[in-house]
Amino acid sequence: MKRMKEVARRAASYALRRPGIVAGALMVMSLSSISSASAQGNDADKLLKAMSDYVASQKAISVTFDSDVEVITSNLQKIQFTSSGQVQLSRPDKLRATRTGGYRDIEIVFDGKTFSINNKDNKEYTQVDAPGTADQLIDVLRERHGVTAPGADLLLSNVFDVMMADVIDGAVIGKGVIDGVECDHLAFRNVDTDWQIWIESGARPIPRKYVITSKAVAEAPQYTLRIKDWKNDVPADAFVFKPDQSAKKIAINELSDIDEVPQGITQAGARK
Repeated sequence: MKRMKEVARRAASYALRRPGIVAGALMVMSLSSISSASAQGNDADKLLKAMSDYVASQKAISVTFDSDVEVITSNLQKIQFTSSGQVQLSRPDKLRATRTGGYRDIEIVFDGKTFSINNKDNKEYTQVDAPGTADQLIDVLRERHGVTAPGADLLLSNVFDVMMADVIDGAVIGKGVIDGVECDHLAFRNVDTDWQIWIESGARPIPRKYVITSKAVAEAPQYTLRIKDWKNDVPADAFVFKPDQSAKKIAINELSDIDEVPQGITQAGARK
């Protein structure tokens, strides 16, 4: 779960660095329901493993997504920031992700040798040599450059091992319906985070919704991802980087802030 819970840890550390605002959203569940569901932990593992195996078997994946980040201001006003985007993957070494919100329009392209980050708002982009696989790139982006590709963790070839690395409890909560599709609703816990995932029931066990809640800071910052339009074909030119002709190439350390929570409007908040 190391990579998966990093999104919540970053939210917690961001809020703690700037105590004027506490990022958060309270996840409400019945304790009796959780207690009775805990006995189904082994079933939760099996359902998550089935999803992982199915996702890993797909050589090409294209999905769209919506994401929500909530912040609570110092005067207790709740503000929600919403973005949409797309992730395209061709195993083992090609990835493209976009995220568009009200304040940022970002594109990341990886062709197996070079990854490019395109800040369309500021008409500037950066490129870095990074030969390797898409799985390796996700680590490089997060650990070295503080950049995340929304939803990409759920498409990793070893997603089960990543998600279950330090889980201390898991349960099948029951069924849910996402975009009209019946899903199995699972909930897992570790020391720092609670997380839930809704997996499509039946022959195509794909992730449909994912929620991470951090317990490391008061008010429990929360991030929600909803996955839509799952397809197994990707255009041949999807991983060719095509910046605007007027865009300026810059060094990666000169790249402007690309977070979905706007600077100047709020002091802090949950982020991916």
